[in-house]
Amino acid sequence: MKPTSLSVRRTLSANSLRINAAAEVNRIVEAMRDQVHNKMRRRGLVVGLSGGVDSSVCAALAAHALGARNVFAIFMPENDSDPESLALGQKVAETFSLDGTIEDIGPALAAMGCYERRDGFIRQIEPAYGPGWSCKVAISSPLAGEGYAISTLVLQAPDGSQTRHRMPASVYLGIVAATNMKQRTRKQMEYYHADRLNYAVLGTPNRLEYDQGFFVKNGDGAADLKPIAHLYKSQVYQIAEYLGVPDEVRRRPPTTDTWSLAQTQEEFYFALPYDRMDLCLHALNEGLGVEETARATQLTTDQVERVWQDIHSKRKATRPLHLAPLLVQPVF
Repeated sequence: MKPTSLSVRRTLSANSLRINAAAEVNRIVEAMRDQVHNKMRRRGLVVGLSGGVDSSVCAALAAHALGARNVFAIFMPENDSDPESLALGQKVAETFSLDGTIEDIGPALAAMGCYERRDGFIRQIEPAYGPGWSCKVAISSPLAGEGYAISTLVLQAPDGSQTRHRMPASVYLGIVAATNMKQRTRKQMEYYHADRLNYAVLGTPNRLEYDQGFFVKNGDGAADLKPIAHLYKSQVYQIAEYLGVPDEVRRRPPTTDTWSLAQTQEEFYFALPYDRMDLCLHALNEGLGVEETARATQLTTDQVERVWQDIHSKRKATRPLHLAPLLVQPVF
């Protein structure tokens, strides 16, 4: 079988996920042209630009595939957004000559009660929580040896002091349910502009996020095509460098940009930084040995086993996110 541009060596090392970026870009843009023009019969693509590397690469790929004039960028800040996200997203749009618009979704979220609903659940833990406070949710690492992930509510008081709190399930679910309104509102805005322009909506998850269910169903998980879902995060960075994504975006640590306190993706969801997480996922997918994986990732064999178990657990727990609506019988 002829190898594709994504062929990787079975011997695990820091270079195992190196790809031919030029060949992979050509393969992706050809697929995108066919999907948009022939399969979906759309004129172009809408992309939500967050200032992160994934959405930036997707925007660049869309411009290469369809031409910049057929790509529309949307910037969707809200009350908890880091201002840097908007600035970086706009820089990406400028770099690739994309037209776009700012849609501040903060007022819509406030009208739906997103912030007040979230804060109401937080006040079940800390009654004083209110203006001047900040929050985030952090997850324990499986490397800690606890056997299962525990989510913790991190609160920062107006004086800057931070406290960490265990949450009952009802509080955790309520906070997450309210917060998920942000992703779903952004997607609603993307589809408004897509319908207006007769465009398709571009999804931006990488392989790690897609495999591990790091998305909101019918939120950032909704899209008409997902051109980088087969690429490990480290491969997305290779594509970003090849396409000329601004250095500031490529240097920025992956972040959720969802909570009022700064938070990395590793702190919120993944067991390890993306480069080592990629290698663990790749090793598991390829059936490579635990000792080899430990050497390549500088982990112990016990830690590798825990990461693999966490991968399996997240796949099982988030499987419903990948399911289409279920029917009693097929409908043709």
